[in-house]
Amino acid sequence: MQLPPDASERGQPALVSVILPVHNAQQWLDECLMSVLKQDFEGTMELSVFNDASKDQSMTIIEKWKMNLEDSGIPVVIGGHDSPSPRGVGYSKNQAIIQSTGSYLCFLDSDDVMMPQRVRLQYEAAVQYPTSIVGCQVRRDPPDSTERYTRWINQLAPDQLLTQVFTSHGPTVIMPTWFCSRAWFFHVGPFDEGGKGVPEDLLFFYEHLRKGGGVFRVDHSLLLYRYHLYAATHSVLEMTIWTHRVHFLEEQALPGWESFTIWNAGKQGRRLYRSLSAASRRKVVAFCDVDENKIKKGFYCHEDSQDLTGGEFEDNLKSLHLQEGRDFIHFS
Repeated sequence: MQLPPDASERGQPALVSVILPVHNAQQWLDECLMSVLKQDFEGTMELSVFNDASKDQSMTIIEKWKMNLEDSGIPVVIGGHDSPSPRGVGYSKNQAIIQSTGSYLCFLDSDDVMMPQRVRLQYEAAVQYPTSIVGCQVRRDPPDSTERYTRWINQLAPDQLLTQVFTSHGPTVIMPTWFCSRAWFFHVGPFDEGGKGVPEDLLFFYEHLRKGGGVFRVDHSLLLYRYHLYAATHSVLEMTIWTHRVHFLEEQALPGWESFTIWNAGKQGRRLYRSLSAASRRKVVAFCDVDENKIKKGFYCHEDSQDLTGGEFEDNLKSLHLQEGRDFIHFS
C-alpha cells in the first residue's frame, strides 16, 4: 500500500484539494475521476485519495488515472490501508484531508460525478463566505430515485438552509456537495471516526453551526448524486438520526423558548413529544393540525397515554389552535 508523502515534500500547496475517500468503488471510479480531470477551474488543484481497505480493483483504477491527472497538472496523493476491515467514512475523509495541502477542500464521493464548473463556482462562493459550508444543487441517478428528497435538497430557500436544520433528517446541504476552507474545517472538525452507523456528516454539521458557521448553496446543479443500495448512508439507523436531531433541538433552540406548540398531531408529533426531556415537555402548550381525523375531543396526556393504543389514544388527543406569539415546531 502506498503511503502518503509528507505535504512539505511536495512543493507548493494547492489552492483546492479534492477529497476522495474510496472503498470498493471500482464500478464508479472511472466516471468520478474523469469528472476531476474535466474541471474548468484555473487555479491549482490536487486530488487526495484515501483507500479504506478496498478489496476490488479500485486501487488499480486510481493508479491508472494518476498519470492522466498529473499529466494535466493535477497532482495526486494516495494513502490508505489494507486492513481486513474498513475504518469508515469519517476516518477516510480525515486521512485524505491530513495528507492534502489545499487551502480549500472539495469533498467528493467515489460514486458521484462533478460537473466541469463545480470547483470554480464553489471556490468563488467559499472565498465570499469563508466560515460557511458551501453546497450546490444536484441531479439524482437514477433520475426517479428519492424524488421528494431531491426536490428538498434543491429548492430550500436561503433562509431555510438554517431554519430547517432542526427538523431535517440530515444537513440542509448534503455532504457530497460540501466545499469549505481548510482553516474553517480544522476550526470545526475533524469528522467523527466511529465508523459504520455513525452519521459523521450530521455531527460535523451540528458542530459547524454551534461554532457560528453559515450555510450557502450554489444554485446550479454541479453534482450527479448516485443512489444505490451500497451507499454508506444506508448503514445509519433512522433512530440514530432522530436521537441526534432531538438533542440538537433541545440544546440550541428550546432553552430560549418559554413555551411552544408542536405542529403535527400525528405519530411524528407525538413521537417528538415523547422524545423530549421532562423539562422540554412541560413547555409544550398544544398540538396543532388541520387534519379533521386528528382533531378529537379531550386532551393528550403523555402519562395517561402509556396504557392506551390505537383509537383509544386518538380519542385522548386534542389539536389546539396556535396561540399568537407562541413558537412552534413542525416535525414530519
